[in-house]
Amino acid sequence: MKKILVLGGTRFFGRKLVELLLEQKHEVTIVTRGMSENPFGDAVEHIKVDRKDTEAFGKVLENRTFDIVYDNICYSPNEAKQLCDLFNGKIGKLVFTSTLAVYEADGKPHSEEDFDPTSYGIIMGDTHEFTYGEGKRLAEAVFYKYAEFPVVAVRFPIVMGEDDYTRRLHFHIERIINKEPIGFLNMDAEMSFIQATEAARFLQWAGNEDVEGPINAIANGVISLKDLISLIEEKTGERAKIALLGTEEIRSPYAIPATWYMKNDKAAQLGFSFSQLEDWLPPLIEQIAGTTAKQ
Repeated sequence: MKKILVLGGTRFFGRKLVELLLEQKHEVTIVTRGMSENPFGDAVEHIKVDRKDTEAFGKVLENRTFDIVYDNICYSPNEAKQLCDLFNGKIGKLVFTSTLAVYEADGKPHSEEDFDPTSYGIIMGDTHEFTYGEGKRLAEAVFYKYAEFPVVAVRFPIVMGEDDYTRRLHFHIERIINKEPIGFLNMDAEMSFIQATEAARFLQWAGNEDVEGPINAIANGVISLKDLISLIEEKTGERAKIALLGTEEIRSPYAIPATWYMKNDKAAQLGFSFSQLEDWLPPLIEQIAGTTAKQ
């Protein structure tokens, strides 16, 4: 049994991760702002604190030690530095949820070497001072410079699931069912994805195994936006209305200018078995479509 801290563990793949850790009989502590309900009850220790309140966050955790810390809610170099200062000498390993967005959407499939956080110039600042991708790049750079514990930076693509609170896949299904237009930049652009259950399983694996450094985690296979829309049309029985560019209101959350996906060779060679995108994406679309009402 290990002592494990999960920062952000009550929603989506964070929640699924905690479920896996509890199944393995680990002693789990979760830290959230308390905005979402704790679905685990007394099975976990639940600390309610806003990590942006540096003093309060440090106070509740300053004398704690953990075997593994999972940080699903770090978006800036300041938050990364805070964690290093707080936990240096007190934890065995950090698994940091990073992102595909550390790479440019430049039409190339990306391997881990395409962004090296150890040579990236550090600029300190808070979340609101950076784009999402830049905040994650700088957080990685800070962890690999200041952490005195092993760090795994798990780079996820867009995570899919029926309980995705961002509702990015839902957006497309709902608009197609309701005959509303969707704006894209490049329908031929290809993307990679991962399912929430697999993302949770990967985080668990990254914590347990002798893995360190940046690592990409995606399901096997890619899909063009054109084929994704065709798949939704097939599962809903409706024709999509596509607009080039379009307003912010109708623009797809997947509206990328060029192909944007990662290679998962490193993780596969280290022993993780990835799912096939084509096996779970069609039934997921069907499931969401089945619960979507026409407006």
